[in-house]
Amino acid sequence: MSRINDTFKKCESRNRAAFVAYITAGDPDFKTSLKIVDAMASGGIDILELGVPFSDPLADGEANQLAAERAISSGMTARKVLDEAREIRKKHPKLPIVLFTYMNPIAYSGNFKSFCKKAVESGVDAILPLDLPPEEDADLRKTIEDSGLSTVGLIAPNTPKSRIPLLCKNANAFIYYVSREGVTGEGNSFTANFADSITEIKKHTDLPVVVGFGISTPDHVKAAASTGVDGVVVGSAIVRRIEAMSKGIESMSAFKIFISKLCDAAKK
Repeated sequence: MSRINDTFKKCESRNRAAFVAYITAGDPDFKTSLKIVDAMASGGIDILELGVPFSDPLADGEANQLAAERAISSGMTARKVLDEAREIRKKHPKLPIVLFTYMNPIAYSGNFKSFCKKAVESGVDAILPLDLPPEEDADLRKTIEDSGLSTVGLIAPNTPKSRIPLLCKNANAFIYYVSREGVTGEGNSFTANFADSITEIKKHTDLPVVVGFGISTPDHVKAAASTGVDGVVVGSAIVRRIEAMSKGIESMSAFKIFISKLCDAAKK
């Protein structure tokens, strides 16, 4: 938790939004995934969102679905995601790591309490459980908190205002605001028309608020950062570059330059 808090405070002091980078763990394979994280850390990312690959990712678009398929094909499992987190933590002791996961792969891995405990031991700071209804998650959320993991809250454009206080109350790391309805994915156009929603959320929490979905270029990052959010998430655009690298179309050095440009654009 302190790594997450420290990161947002550092970014605020530098008048910039935290840049949050999403990748699917084990994409395209374990060793290459670690090298990709090294490149992103060198490029300046503030927070790593590490996706747990799942065969039926309902909230994800094509890019992340294919990434999950590549990772699963290479042998990645929920348990091995923690192995990757452990290796990342060794090399990047100050980089916050957030697990982005559906509940199914964790349930399949065995005991949920044990998974959370091992996640903390592996250096994971927080978890974003995508499909955990807030009205039904009291026991699981207590297990998460008792393990030492923090929780990220998820709020969408169609979330009723009446539910926002509950969603904010159930989180203790930060709030992830989904910039649009639908699934994850890139877009040629991006309209940062969610400033009012961010203001509404901040009425109910002192936690940082980040925004994601559909943000794929430095201009998109800059536009999002200008709305008053505390962080900006880019996922599918990064995953597409990883796919290109796996096919030999893009180099790791070009990938790092792309990451650096995204990070630089987070300045307010």
